[in-house]
Parts: sequence; structure tokens; C-alpha cells
Amino acid sequence: MRVLCIGDVVSPAGISFLRRKLPRLKAELGVQATIVNGENASVGNGLLPADAEALFAVGADVVTGGNHTLQRREILPYLSEHSQLLRPANLPESCSGGGVYELDFGSVRLAVISLMGQVFFTNPPDSPFAVLERLLRQITTPLVLVDFHAESTGEKLTLAHAFDGRVSAIVGTHTHVLTADEQILPQGTGYISDLGMTGPFCSVLGIDPACTISRMRDHLPTRFHFANTPPVLQGVWLDLDEKTGRCLQICRVFLKDS
Repeated sequence: MRVLCIGDVVSPAGISFLRRKLPRLKAELGVQATIVNGENASVGNGLLPADAEALFAVGADVVTGGNHTLQRREILPYLSEHSQLLRPANLPESCSGGGVYELDFGSVRLAVISLMGQVFFTNPPDSPFAVLERLLRQITTPLVLVDFHAESTGEKLTLAHAFDGRVSAIVGTHTHVLTADEQILPQGTGYISDLGMTGPFCSVLGIDPACTISRMRDHLPTRFHFANTPPVLQGVWLDLDEKTGRCLQICRVFLKDS
């Protein structure tokens, strides 16, 4: 099975670029499942129902979340009604929605899990290690892909090594920078520290640099807004063995307008 994982979609410009590029990319790669991180797709961060609908309309099979998923109250009913939109599974059970979704292809199923890290986050969620352990006792398909939304590469790598051979892949999100450490771990789990970003490339994680410069240099309260620069699409595609669940290949994706 070939799976495409797209890094954090940032701003409506990111959605628009995804709409232009994703259908052809899926066709060229022969992708069977597309996973998109969408927690920053709306203006002002977070995700609104209309933008979630847009992500599904352009070809996402599952939209994963992160620390901004619940930022917009409007998304709460939508989360409860649309199980393909995930929030981190290690958030409290009282939160709207769920953190696991299984795509059914008839002869095989792909389980997609959204998890959030603890390191460097204020009000961190439950242990991703304990929650993933519990979830794997309930999942019967060998094909399991984890979007680990975390700040620390050390935490991401540690989770990957802890579950090497027990999940098909762990792909990192949150830092909006496509890393160059894609690999297959010794027991067959595919890994990359961060899928990068789909949104304005000449920016600070999608934000206009003037905003972050003012905040960091002058320590002044600053309202962030998205950069108005040409967007990119970043992520990876993976080939997964349908019988064993092992990752056979993982390759980076980086698209921009020529």
C-alpha cells in the first residue's frame, strides 16, 4: 500500500495550493491513502469546519490534528460527527472527537492514529507511550500509521524506537520544517521527524517574519498573520507491506511552483 502524508497545512493559501497540486501528485505516485495534518489551516490558527471540508474535498482521506485542533469552538461538533477528522488520542476522553480512524480497503485496513507530545508543551496531554500501547491492544490490522505532533525530535525518535516493528510508520508534525532524516528503523517502522508544511514557504513557519521579529527582538505583543509568499507542499510517501505492516520505502515530497 502506498500512503501519502502531507505536512501541516497552514492558512487558506495552503489549502489552495493543496487543491492545485494534490490530485496530480496522487495520480503520479499511485497513492491509495492520503493523510493530511490540518490543525493550522484556518485564518488565526486552528481549524474551522469549512476548511476541514475543503481538505477532504481536495483529496485527504484522514485529517490529523495537534495542539491547535480544539482552538476554534466551531470545530467541536464537527469533530464529533466526522470520525475522519482526528484530534490527538492522548487528549482527555471528554474532548470532542477521537484520535483513531481505520480506512477500510476491503481486503486490508489502515489505522491512522493522531498523538501529541508532552515535551515543551504547556498543559501537556497524557503519555503518548501509554496511550499508543493501549490503542495497539485494540487494533487488529498490521497497517498502523501514527502522526506524532510534537516539538522535540528526541521525543519523536524515542517513541519511534519504542514502537519499532509494532507500527508501520511514525511521522512527525508540528515544527513545519521538513527534516532530512527519513529512514526505516531496524524492525521495519518508517520514520521522519517532521513532514514540514504546506503553506507560505518564505516565512517563519508560515507567519510573516516581521511579526516574529517584533515579538522576539522587542518583546512586544504582536498579532501574527500569515506570510503572503509563494506556497509549497511538503511531506512523504511510504510503501507499506499489507501482510506484515512493515515499511518498505519512505521518500520526501517537496513541491513548489516552477
